[in-house]
Amino acid sequence: MSRVAAWLDSDLAWSFRRSPVTVAAAAVALLCVGGALLAPWIAPHDPFDLAALDLMDALAPPAWLAEGRWRFLLGTDDQGRDVLSGILYGARISVAVGVASVLLSALAGVALGLLAGYAGGAVDAFVMRVADVQLSFPAILVALLVDGVARIALPELAHGAAAFWVIVLSIALSGWVQYARTVRGSTLVEARKEYVQAARLIGRHPAAIVLRHILPNVTGPVLVIATIHLATAITTEATLSFLGVGMPATTPSLGTLIRIGNDFLFSGEWWITLFPGLALVALVLSVNLLGDWLRDALNPRLA
Repeated sequence: MSRVAAWLDSDLAWSFRRSPVTVAAAAVALLCVGGALLAPWIAPHDPFDLAALDLMDALAPPAWLAEGRWRFLLGTDDQGRDVLSGILYGARISVAVGVASVLLSALAGVALGLLAGYAGGAVDAFVMRVADVQLSFPAILVALLVDGVARIALPELAHGAAAFWVIVLSIALSGWVQYARTVRGSTLVEARKEYVQAARLIGRHPAAIVLRHILPNVTGPVLVIATIHLATAITTEATLSFLGVGMPATTPSLGTLIRIGNDFLFSGEWWITLFPGLALVALVLSVNLLGDWLRDALNPRLA
């Protein structure tokens, strides 16, 4: 309890409370993530239960329209699946892909940034040149390349089962550079400070110096990057799924739901793509706003 009380009295908590936009963004993000995590328990229907689907329920409009049914608050798609339930389950997959890819990107980027910044010399030059080459390719192109290689390397029957980890790897490979460059710059600054020099003089192992002394002092920028990168990762996953190279229709994410609904948009069934699109916008916007606040709160020069 003392740690909670100390956090509530901290400058970070005060900065959070005094920003109504940040509080609203946190509430929306919590609602989206909470709904995704609790989807199996709060969703009105199970969109993956084929036995419960009825084609007679297909293309039902939202409940407040003339032919709507209150069983399906936001309507149904062409297979009779409840759109609201699909959004909850789809957000679950989108958030899982985003979190997993951010963790993998951060792990690789922080490790390479620490190595490059502390070792210097040829190691630093090699890592940074690889990063420069990576930056010359758009993130979506890297993701498409990895997905294409995986589709060729894996058996066709394994594509659906491996789709989640393929897309996580695709997004992670396109996002590690920003972590590596930021951590490398912070490491170069920290490595010249007196406490690091003192640790070297008493004979501490370089790995211990990096992990025990330098790493805790470079986590602030990493947290900011990770928050903003989470929104980017969710958007990238939705883009890939919309293009048909992301999550399959059997386990749809928000991007897959938007792609499915896009086929019916001009025939009048606008709800199939509109509501998943609004859910994606709300999730990404709220996470971006939290990332902007965290960047400002952790940087005294912007206060």
